[in-house]
Amino acid sequence: MVRFAALLIASAPVAAQPVPASLKAVPAAQALFERDWVLMNWALKFHDRDRDILLEPDEAQAAASEFRRIADADGDGRVTPQEYRAAREFILARY
Repeated sequence: MVRFAALLIASAPVAAQPVPASLKAVPAAQALFERDWVLMNWALKFHDRDRDILLEPDEAQAAASEFRRIADADGDGRVTPQEYRAAREFILARY
């Protein structure tokens, strides 16, 4: 009986195993705010509609769109590292 249980456990597919929280996919908009405390505080202040101190995916997407509007100084649809730093400094100084 013990061998059967061990065989059953060993034969479980890898996909059926639980995934640690650190390995779950995080949407790009949420990842942006998770790695920068300035942007996270700004996003929570202006885009956390339910005030639960968590950015839901739709809240993070709205904040990311607003950040892109602020940061994309030349209007080419991309945010360069220089534009990112300038927008971050702007947010830090203003908000």
